[in-house]
Amino acid sequence: MLHTVLRRRANGESVKQIQPDLIIPTGKRKGQAPSVASIYRALAEHEKQEAYPEAVAAAHADFAGLQDADGIPRPRRIRIRRPGDPLTTEEADLRQRLQTSLARTQRPPPGNHDRSQRQSLY
Repeated sequence: MLHTVLRRRANGESVKQIQPDLIIPTGKRKGQAPSVASIYRALAEHEKQEAYPEAVAAAHADFAGLQDADGIPRPRRIRIRRPGDPLTTEEADLRQRLQTSLARTQRPPPGNHDRSQRQSLY
């Protein structure tokens, strides 16, 4: 999409003229045209990348350093608890903190106030 916009902008077309011809390929708005603001955001991001290529290269290098040796990101292993499994220390601590936090945020239920015992301010 961006290459099409850049090429057509170089030929003198405005973003408003280009916008109806573009189609979003995936996601919630699949098959629709992007907004003019989205196109301008994409152009601004492209200009930023062009202006600071060393920052982009550094970010790519940082990301590559986080990957496995073969460069393919792997999902993290997790332990799936069954209903009868005992809690680990971390899980028990988290449960206690959540219950304490929930207890602090809950208000006591409204009581039955006897209106006859209230004093009128008027």
